[in-house]
Amino acid sequence: MQNASPADIAVLVLELAPATLFALAGERVGKVCSRWPPSIRTALPVLCALPYVLISCSHQMFSWKWCALYAALPVAIAWLLGQAAIADPEQRGNWRDAIVLLTLGLAVDLRWFERAWPSGLTAWGKVLLVDATLYGFLAIRRLHGTGFDFHSRWSDWKTGLRELVFFAPLVLALGLALGFLHPHGSTLRWFWMVPKWIYIFVFIAVPEELYFRALVQNLLERRVGRRAALAITAVLFGLSHFNKRSAHFNWHYVVLASVAGIFYGRAWREQRRVPASAITHASVDAIWSFWF
Repeated sequence: MQNASPADIAVLVLELAPATLFALAGERVGKVCSRWPPSIRTALPVLCALPYVLISCSHQMFSWKWCALYAALPVAIAWLLGQAAIADPEQRGNWRDAIVLLTLGLAVDLRWFERAWPSGLTAWGKVLLVDATLYGFLAIRRLHGTGFDFHSRWSDWKTGLRELVFFAPLVLALGLALGFLHPHGSTLRWFWMVPKWIYIFVFIAVPEELYFRALVQNLLERRVGRRAALAITAVLFGLSHFNKRSAHFNWHYVVLASVAGIFYGRAWREQRRVPASAITHASVDAIWSFWF
C-alpha cells in the first residue's frame, strides 16, 4: 500500500464499509434485503463497480471492459445465488453455489483481474470481491452457519491461539525437513509486528477464511460430513497456494498449506466462527513473515 494516495485510502474505506456492516450486523442486513423486490436485490451490487471507476479514473487507466466486468459479475453472483436460494431452501448446496465459488476462487488464485488495478493496489480488487461475496451469500442466499460475525469474543482468541500452538511444532518440523522454511532475523522492528498482524488479518486471513471455511467447508459439511469436509477443504486450500512464491507448481507450499488448512478448519468449526480461524491464520502468516 506504499503507493496509496489519500483518495485511494478513501476508496478502500468505502469498500470496507459493506464488509464491516456484514461483520457486525449480517443477520439484520439480510432481513432488510429480503423485504426488497427481487429485481432491486439482484441489481444492487452493480454499485460494486464504483470503487473500480474511482480508482481507475484517479490513476488514468479506466477501461470500459473492466468496468463492465465489475458491474456485471456481482449482479450475476446475486442472481445465481438468488436462484440457489429458491432451488435449495434446505441449504445443502447447489450447483449454482459451486459455480460462484469456483469463479471467485479461480479469479483470485490465477490473478485474472489484477491487471485492472494500479500497481500496489490490487488488494482493492480483492476487497471488492469480498463485498460481492458477502452480499450474495449472506444477503441473497441467506446461508446460515458461516460464522462471519466479528463481535468480540474471548473464545475466538482462545480457540485461534490454541490451534496455533498445536500447529506450530508440526509446521516447523515439516517445513524445515522439506527445506521450505529458512529461519532468519526480521528486518522489521518488533513494534511493527502488531500492524503487520492487523494487515494480514484484514486483507489475507479474513477473506480466505470467509471463502474456505465459512462457505466451502460449511457447504461441504452438509453433503459429506464434518471430517470429510475438513479434509477436502484443507486440500483445496493447499492447492490454492500452488503458484505462490514460485513460477512453477510449488508442492512444498501446497503440502504445508494443506496441513495449515486442517488447523484453520478446526478453529472455525469449533464454534463456527470466522474470527477464530482468522486469528490462527493471521498469526501463522505474521510469524512466518517475521522469522521465516
